[in-house]
Amino acid sequence: MASTDLTEQERVRRDHLASLRDAGVEPYPADAWTTTHAAAAVLQAYDDDANNPEEDGTEPIRVTVAGRMMTKRVMGKASFFHLADESGQIQIYVKRDNLPEGFYNTVFKKLLDTGDWVGIEGVVFRTRMGEVSVEADNLVLLSKSLKPLPVEKTVTDEETGETKTFNEVSDPEFRYRQRYADLALHPEVRDVFKTRHRIVRTIQGFLDDRGYVEVETPALQPLYGGAAARPFTTHHNALDMPLFLRIADELYLKRLLVGGFEGVYEIAKDFRNEGLSRFHNPEFTMLELYVAFRDYDWMMDLVERMFEAVALAATGSTDVPRVLEGETHVLSFAAPFKRIPIFDAIEDATGTQLYRDGAVASRDEIADVARGLGLEVDDSQGAGKLVDEIFGEAVEPTLVQPTFVTDYPVELSPLAKRHRTKPGLVERFELIAGGKELCNAFSELNDPLDQRARFEDQARLASAGDDEATREIDEDYLRALEYGMPPAAGLGVGIDRLAMMMTGQDSIRDVLLFPLLRPETGAVLEDE
Repeated sequence: MASTDLTEQERVRRDHLASLRDAGVEPYPADAWTTTHAAAAVLQAYDDDANNPEEDGTEPIRVTVAGRMMTKRVMGKASFFHLADESGQIQIYVKRDNLPEGFYNTVFKKLLDTGDWVGIEGVVFRTRMGEVSVEADNLVLLSKSLKPLPVEKTVTDEETGETKTFNEVSDPEFRYRQRYADLALHPEVRDVFKTRHRIVRTIQGFLDDRGYVEVETPALQPLYGGAAARPFTTHHNALDMPLFLRIADELYLKRLLVGGFEGVYEIAKDFRNEGLSRFHNPEFTMLELYVAFRDYDWMMDLVERMFEAVALAATGSTDVPRVLEGETHVLSFAAPFKRIPIFDAIEDATGTQLYRDGAVASRDEIADVARGLGLEVDDSQGAGKLVDEIFGEAVEPTLVQPTFVTDYPVELSPLAKRHRTKPGLVERFELIAGGKELCNAFSELNDPLDQRARFEDQARLASAGDDEATREIDEDYLRALEYGMPPAAGLGVGIDRLAMMMTGQDSIRDVLLFPLLRPETGAVLEDE
């Protein structure tokens, strides 16, 4: 950045940086600074009767802490500032006579700025205003801040108790693009990502306790598959071959069942070359689980137990509040969840049953229902695709409480096993909650001849213009199936959407530390 592009504050801080070095103070020291307490632990540990340093017979608490300097208040020979670390904030009392000669007046007062990282050693006490604080007898600059954080000030009205925040950083463009500043200013944002961490760890523990093995499969794949989506493409120079970023882990994980693993899962990044919205990011995190000798009925039971555990870990309750269209709902993740076949759900919403006498209705009849809902219909959409569009328009937004939607058209589910009693359908379910899909699961197709036929159907749809259908047939996967894959149940869970649900966030960007954004051109961030 050219010096002419700097703000006044940024120029001042660079001057401070040079002056620190002239004074023999290293602004970015290499030495470790080992802390004894976090800020919150200091506040919790201090007791006036046991630790007051001004009273005889007490045991004063000496601490070493570190964090970012906030709200600096200089008052002659003594000053206060709040030090913020990951656990919270604690007030630091800095007295001229406690520090090396000249340090207070020359360095602390003039050259240290809010936002600087400092290490403090001192004794804990309570001020006359009643605030637990640390009286510093050693202050070390750990890292100089050259760019000031936006200043926020919170004021509470003594009469009404109402809290107002001035200069609040609420612009989504700033918060997502400069997440580091967002996290530094807003501990509650850090809490969202700590909750996300607990969600992932809970899922891993739940599956590990049942003996399933966490594995890693390729992110770069010569053929993409396992979902209906457009891939990102790249090229391997040394091998001179095209590669795709995976859109799903499914086909590699099921190869492991062929190899003798009976329960495998992966929590990994998938990539789909699609638009941005409040619910979609091209890079996202998925859990995929495959268990031999099980079916989709068994998997529904497992999902109920797993989501109960996740809700308890994330919120402390199986009742999770969620604001939808301005109205607060309490979603119950206590088992059992409601279960309904997709065609019955569509009939409840539209008055038309599209699965009669053991057969899916004709494409023309389904298209008429879609048009009646105001949906656009074109020749590239098969009957299954239209059923999915109808469901997304008329049913999905209305499913607030966790609901298993089951038994989808075979055309819509090329990797699921045919239904044992319902011709033309497959053994598949999606879990919908708060009007959004949280997971998708099958009784897995393990008939290699049926799988080949469905791959060929997908290739024909792709040739007809369906850009989400898979054009290439994965011959290696078919070869694996020919060796024999045991009957199995498979599950995919969108971790990002689950985190949104459990933390009460309205946008997927609020549960991604660094969401994909347009280039930084000053354009307003919009949801597509």
